[in-house]
Amino acid sequence: MSRDDDAGFDVDASKFKRFSQRDDIYCRSFWDPTVHSAKSDVFYETYRKPLKHFRGVDGFTQNDYSVRNASWYVSDIFAERFAQDDRREGFLDEFSVFRGAAEDQRDVPSAFAMSNEIKRVAKAFGADLVGVTAFDPRWVYTHKYSAETKEEKPNELPEGLHNVIVIATSMDHDLIQTVPSALSGTATGLGYARDTVTVLSLGQYIRNLGFRAVESLNDTALAVPYAIQAGLGEYGRHGIIITKEFGPRVRLGKIFTDLPLDHDRPRRFGVKEFCDQCNRCADACPAKAIPHGEPSDQVYNRSNLVGVKKWSVDAEKCFGFWVGQNSDCSICIRVCPYNKDFSKWWNRLGQWLAGTWMRKLMLRLDVALGFGARRAASWWWAGGSKN
Repeated sequence: MSRDDDAGFDVDASKFKRFSQRDDIYCRSFWDPTVHSAKSDVFYETYRKPLKHFRGVDGFTQNDYSVRNASWYVSDIFAERFAQDDRREGFLDEFSVFRGAAEDQRDVPSAFAMSNEIKRVAKAFGADLVGVTAFDPRWVYTHKYSAETKEEKPNELPEGLHNVIVIATSMDHDLIQTVPSALSGTATGLGYARDTVTVLSLGQYIRNLGFRAVESLNDTALAVPYAIQAGLGEYGRHGIIITKEFGPRVRLGKIFTDLPLDHDRPRRFGVKEFCDQCNRCADACPAKAIPHGEPSDQVYNRSNLVGVKKWSVDAEKCFGFWVGQNSDCSICIRVCPYNKDFSKWWNRLGQWLAGTWMRKLMLRLDVALGFGARRAASWWWAGGSKN
């Protein structure tokens, strides 16, 4: 089986084009008149400045915006630290804040043993899931995006970093249940904060061993393909990785390194077959940005990969809804039947059913039992599921 078949990728090499980060929907919202507007400026402003007027409805009160914006504080510190040098680390640029490396490389008895050690350390630093895969240049951005010039700038990833460590941190289940709301954006902000601490700590550990490490979140390369290749999960209809442990409720980080490591294999547990029959995310998307039907190589706009047959989201429609409600949206995550607390045996049973010929039964049960229904933000403030 080829590497792509193993990961479930369908890439047409004759049509495939690597992606420039300037075409990412968030970058486009600053330079592309098709996406940028006065409303999108206000949308970003609400994450950093107190609102003059709050909507006064459940989930969009001053309390809700306040806790959401506070959750972004840690990752914003690193993103804004070198803004004067045209760097937004973790989002447009790899991290550059680190201590020096050890002069002598530690002896590595085997790549297998080193991989196990890295995973143990990564989890001690806050990762929920860790996988390792080979460097794949297809997923590396052709160029980075300059927030200052609004043009492309070089993506100068050092040569010889043949391994990629991918980490995933889970997002709070109760907060995601309040989507769409300003409050629910707290789950995203906290995810980025945890990712930042984890990749920076893990990267410094690798340098302490005498090897090179480049820590990355949204910058440098596409995270989802690397995460799938590293065995963290499968690709879902909503364009998000679905993990066995947390469903789609994760944030991703990655480290490029020359540390000798053994590679993980992609994991398949029936997601593609289930998504073929499930359209809950597509049906629930208010912007109609998620496709029904089979995976295809359709390109909606310049924010889509070219030459890859998959379920692709219309990012312009998706982001337009975000701007309209003044907060990010994760409705597709909330309603996904894989978005469960899998510490409970009955949810693990449901996941098992989703991977068998009884998946239609599981889907009917999921709907009948009310999974994926929105909870009021006031429910979370009152204690949520812990009450």
